[in-house]
Amino acid sequence: MSTQLPAPTTADPGAHVIALRSQYPDGLLGVPRTGLRLSWRADAASAQLGYQVRWDGVRSGEAEPVASDAAIGVVAPGPDLEPGEERRYAVRIATAAGWSDWSDDLVVEASVDPASLEARPIGGSQPTEGPVMLLRTAVALPAAPVRARLRATFWGIGELRINGRRATEEHLTPGWTAYQDRVVLGTWDVTDLLHPGENALGVLLGDGWYRGRLGWDDGTEQYGTELAALAQLDIECADGSNVRVATSPEWTTSVGGIRSASLYDGVEIDLRDEPTGWDAPGFDDSGWAAARAVAIDTAVVEPRITTGVRTIGEWDVALQPRDGHVFLDAGQNIAGWLRLVVRGRAGDRIEVRHAEVLEPDGSIHTKSLRTARAADGYVLDHDGETTLEPTFTFHGFQYAEVTGGEVVSATAVAVSSADRLRSSFESADPRLDRLHSNVAWSQRDNFVSLPTDCPQRDERLGWTGDAQAFAPTASTLFDVEAFWMSWLRDLELDQDADGAVAAVVPNILQDDAIAGGNWITMGRAGWADAATIVPWAVYESYGSDEVLVRQLVSMRRWVASLERRAGDGLLPTEFQFGDWLDPDAPGDEPWKAKVSSDYVANAFFAHSAHLLAEAERLVGEPARAEAADRLARRVARDTWERWGEEAVETQTGAAVALEFEIAPDTERERIAEGLARNVRSERGRIATGFLGTPLVLFALVRSGHVDEAFLMLLRLEPPSWLYQVEMGATTVWERWDALAPDGSIHSGEMATGDSSGMLSFNHYAYGAVVDWIYRYVGGLAPTVERPGYRRIVVAPRPSRAIPWARAAVETRLGAASVDWHLAGADLELELVVPFGADAVLDLPLTDGSTVEVDGVPHAGAPLGPGSHRIVATAVRVADPAALVAPTR
Repeated sequence: MSTQLPAPTTADPGAHVIALRSQYPDGLLGVPRTGLRLSWRADAASAQLGYQVRWDGVRSGEAEPVASDAAIGVVAPGPDLEPGEERRYAVRIATAAGWSDWSDDLVVEASVDPASLEARPIGGSQPTEGPVMLLRTAVALPAAPVRARLRATFWGIGELRINGRRATEEHLTPGWTAYQDRVVLGTWDVTDLLHPGENALGVLLGDGWYRGRLGWDDGTEQYGTELAALAQLDIECADGSNVRVATSPEWTTSVGGIRSASLYDGVEIDLRDEPTGWDAPGFDDSGWAAARAVAIDTAVVEPRITTGVRTIGEWDVALQPRDGHVFLDAGQNIAGWLRLVVRGRAGDRIEVRHAEVLEPDGSIHTKSLRTARAADGYVLDHDGETTLEPTFTFHGFQYAEVTGGEVVSATAVAVSSADRLRSSFESADPRLDRLHSNVAWSQRDNFVSLPTDCPQRDERLGWTGDAQAFAPTASTLFDVEAFWMSWLRDLELDQDADGAVAAVVPNILQDDAIAGGNWITMGRAGWADAATIVPWAVYESYGSDEVLVRQLVSMRRWVASLERRAGDGLLPTEFQFGDWLDPDAPGDEPWKAKVSSDYVANAFFAHSAHLLAEAERLVGEPARAEAADRLARRVARDTWERWGEEAVETQTGAAVALEFEIAPDTERERIAEGLARNVRSERGRIATGFLGTPLVLFALVRSGHVDEAFLMLLRLEPPSWLYQVEMGATTVWERWDALAPDGSIHSGEMATGDSSGMLSFNHYAYGAVVDWIYRYVGGLAPTVERPGYRRIVVAPRPSRAIPWARAAVETRLGAASVDWHLAGADLELELVVPFGADAVLDLPLTDGSTVEVDGVPHAGAPLGPGSHRIVATAVRVADPAALVAPTR
């Protein structure tokens, strides 16, 4: 690329910057003052040769033009943002023809320094699992507000209210973080909620993750015994005056109708006890107690980098009266709740019980919830109609039973932190489309503040093994770059002094309390490796190296902890989760997979060392990269020599050997053929658990065994992905055999020395297959050489069973899409490449194939931006049915 830029006054009227953004979700206020990055979408007739950024705020400036084609994750020039500063950025790009116009402004608003807040943490005196606290104050404004910012966080979960209305559209604020080290501060624009004269500011404060029940051992007060609210409202008025309202002991506190609110158990609300208008002006709070100052460490407060939990969908649910209750089917397994309109008399009690699936007799199945009550109860305060909706809880459910009163209407409310869909997929097989939908819903339902294992039972923890397995798929389906970076911050904070990574983040587990003390949860293979695997997946999918810069120290510490445990050899034999939930493992001992856990542990050790080396080359130190490379090669070699021959007899063992490059090059073809032979002999039966499932189809296709990959993907008998679809699933199951063909439900029993079971119908780990589906069915993939879809690999693998498909991803550069179909033996594609990217073709050609792009024979060079029509003749078409002998 030429470094000669056109003169600053030379214009290219055909070049346009369409959109400019930061690394944070659109509309997020109060971002960190340092580390801002910019990305933009543009369009032009020729390539970007350079860019220029200008900014306007407390300190304005204009960066010197930069000769670069970079457009993703560019470090913003200029000084750090001042506290609370609103700064406008614009960018223009240079092409061979000249400069574009300046983009529309991107407005970025910085957080204030949390230490500078006048607000102090306050609370009441309610016991754990007791009533939700109410806190309030009033303020008079001398004139109309022209700008108002509400900044708040909670030790617990809170809801902010102004003048009788919710102040934000978020739920469960501030979410769950590693509270002992990090509590996030939110900032919201509340100008439109205020008016001249008296105004009221209110807070509801509940236990949430901070103090409420967490985990299957009924533990409470994991982080502290006292709840606290920290809020400050800064208002600029039309007359030039400034008004500040901050939490202090001058606020008042009481309780209302919410007698209890538990994430696991639901709410109990007695509407007769609700003080009408408590959050509105004019309320008489003379009978309320003074709020109490709470001694709590505010030094851990920092600006948030992602938005909170939001409502992502609402829809009506049909009422089905049954004996003694009303039955509701939301039609989709969701994380959320039901909003009901009921008719009854004062004192009537309404109860809503939730469940994911039904028993064979049609009643709701609640056993798999374990100790989670998952029920909302309400006592009515008047005769007639009332709208009922819970606060400070959510349920994982599709079905519900309502008893008491008369249900007039029901609305399903789904919530998630994954609220920005990034991609789409459609194919000739509606079952595959349903699988794609199921996986997307499992992500929505399990991305409620953090990436959890399940949204329904007494668990809902951020299991790192599930997260690393699913990270590539998650990053394709939704725009969750900032979400991942926030969670990875907690992962690093929860690493122990040796660098080991927890099995759940945030970490609440104590080894001596699990399975009779027989489990180790720190530093477990395939779980703790989230420290390296998740950042790399985010980097590849979104294209900014920021996640690697942020996590490099964490990655180093994790690999260093493995080195110390291994010494000059391999990791010692000890408890590992292994290829968790291998379908051939004992149902009550899911860690006893076919493949050796020692082999898996050391293979992941080698893989993490390799990823660290790659990260060091990009954002670290060359010498460290070379050392990590040497470590990865040595561990891979020793792992192969110790366990390889036996391990590759299993699907997971073979897939790991191929995908993590554990096996020597001379053995790869033999291993791949053995894996393919296994799949053929098993008629596509999947035999992998949480660690093998994300790898097995890649191992097959990349070694040329496409027929076998489709045989496995499209299998309908259990265990398989589409079996779940055939059984009516709307999300992804935890166990391959959660439901039997006759509709009976797996017992979920576990041999862990306690009575807990383990059965969820909403676990995304096996949904990791969607990453493969986008790459090899849709035919759309990023590359690590030019990540973030700067270089797109177009690699559809058509089959007799799927003769057409289409996929699209909203990249940081713009929309990329592939739409292909078979026309006889020819493959016809419509490809869209965004400006700033290119595409390489990886088509299933035969010796007789020809390839034309836009009517011209293709010479093999990457395709530039724009729309392209591609025709490849005489392609190889997978025929998985031919691998299976007909049965009688």
